[in-house]
Amino acid sequence: MDGECALCSWGARTIAHHDRHDVFRIATIQSATGAALLERHGLDPGDPWSWLLIDGEDTLTGSDAIIRAGRHLSAPWGPLTRIGQLIPRVLREPLYRLVASHRIAWFGRRDMCGIPDSKLRAKLLP
Repeated sequence: MDGECALCSWGARTIAHHDRHDVFRIATIQSATGAALLERHGLDPGDPWSWLLIDGEDTLTGSDAIIRAGRHLSAPWGPLTRIGQLIPRVLREPLYRLVASHRIAWFGRRDMCGIPDSKLRAKLLP
């Protein structure tokens, strides 16, 4: 996730607080770990659409990653993200890309790593 984006920061905090089985670890695209993971999976850390979820042997990006992440989240976020499966990918992926491209302009900046939140800090990779 983008460690400087307010929307991404909110998403990371939401994941940290609703991770039912403590399965998530979060790396910012600005970190060495995050950049290396993205590059290993053919994604550009500088691309605003780069959101990667590694779930076992599966790697997902974009709206698919958000929907899959929802499988591991408690209510209300888990069920809400799964509703996205009802929207055809051909429609939801352009919407994801639109929001990703404008996330800083629409939601602003916020330093994810500077948030004094113990649940999130426990999930952040270096």
